[in-house]
Amino acid sequence: MRRMTGNGVTLTGWGRIAPSTAELAEPASDADASALLRAAGGAGWGGVIPRGLGRSYNNAAQSAGGLVLSTARLNQIISLDPATGVALCEAGTSLEQLMVAGLPNGWFVPVSPGTRQVTIGGAIAADVHGKNHHVAGSFASHVRELSLLLPSGELKTVVPDRDQELFWATAGGMGLTGLITRAAVQLKKVDTSLVRVDTVRTADIDETMRALAEHDAKYGYTVAWSDSLATGAGLGRSVITSGDFAAVDDLPASLRDKRFDFDPRARIGAPDVFPPGLLNRRTIRLANELWYRKAPKLREGEIQTIGQFFHPLDGIRNWNRVYGPGGFRQYQYVLPFGQEEAVRRSFEMVSALPAPSFVTVLKRFGDADPGFLSFPRPGWTLALDFPARTPALLPLLDLLDRLVMEHGGRVYLAKDGHVARRAFEAMYPRVEEFRRIRAGIDPDGILASDLSRRLGL
Repeated sequence: MRRMTGNGVTLTGWGRIAPSTAELAEPASDADASALLRAAGGAGWGGVIPRGLGRSYNNAAQSAGGLVLSTARLNQIISLDPATGVALCEAGTSLEQLMVAGLPNGWFVPVSPGTRQVTIGGAIAADVHGKNHHVAGSFASHVRELSLLLPSGELKTVVPDRDQELFWATAGGMGLTGLITRAAVQLKKVDTSLVRVDTVRTADIDETMRALAEHDAKYGYTVAWSDSLATGAGLGRSVITSGDFAAVDDLPASLRDKRFDFDPRARIGAPDVFPPGLLNRRTIRLANELWYRKAPKLREGEIQTIGQFFHPLDGIRNWNRVYGPGGFRQYQYVLPFGQEEAVRRSFEMVSALPAPSFVTVLKRFGDADPGFLSFPRPGWTLALDFPARTPALLPLLDLLDRLVMEHGGRVYLAKDGHVARRAFEAMYPRVEEFRRIRAGIDPDGILASDLSRRLGL
């Protein structure tokens, strides 16, 4: 049966900004979720939206005055074929659960973002990407089928080849086509749970982009941490880490009997007592300097764990608290290849403020999938984390939005909490097709989120 709070619950995204209050329900079955959706049409809710683990940075999984459907109790792995690596999961299953279940038989998630604390439903709804987008695409490309609970309460099996429009509106559609209740995902075969990693330190943005392009041709996974506050000759200096899952022969003898070991536990927890302003221009400039200098100029063949390479911040439970009670904003764009000067300009704009971002990540995307609102496209993607109370931050984001729009790029809906509707529509030229599909399956506008209201989705 469903679990209702009886009172409004205040929710935020992972950035801990833009709170809103809604009724929260935790359906325990497809039938229970269907009953909730059927009732919502005549109950006067201010919109219904699904929610996973709340790791979108903005208010995509909130609905002020409405009903939020949590998948917390829909979190079972129904089956995982050890021979084929096809996993059938309920939508609330986390990527971490899939890793724990799949690795003993040599299966890893096909695409992983910077955290494994993401649900399967959320990974599809945001069409998440990882360090291997240039070879593997985004998450939805590895989904064989999904079960979608439509706003009418009807449960529909959606297959990419057969139901192309509905599937690709759902993939990247931020929960606005219905509640994903389960999905079949093709996992990736690996020989070990360890990663063979090469690290290189670059001197400036030109060397960084050149090295990233070279590494994309040599490695399955690659990413750059960049110093967003460096200026002058050091603008865009970075530490690039690239690698692939290690073969058994890559491991020292002491690790070969433990080749599929995986320990997902967080090592420390961040208390909720960090003062406002702890992360500021001075402290992050110092942290950036130390992090850059600590990295080797060149190191090859280092063996790292999944946590070290893919999810370093997952080792700190509730790491978002470090930003203090004001929270933080993450801003992520993609700019097409050929717009390298615009990428350089974005670094100049951030360093000139100077807006403090310690988690600054630059990488390259490969081919786009057919998702109407899917974020990745061929080009350069930059993600920045700013304390939300950074002086003059919102004017800086306005300037970045304009730069991105003028050079044919877009911002990521799972992270954006700022872009204006007109700019968004210019960035996503297929939005009218998405609205048409939405209108067909939800003519009464039952599904809505704080994000969708701002952007008219």
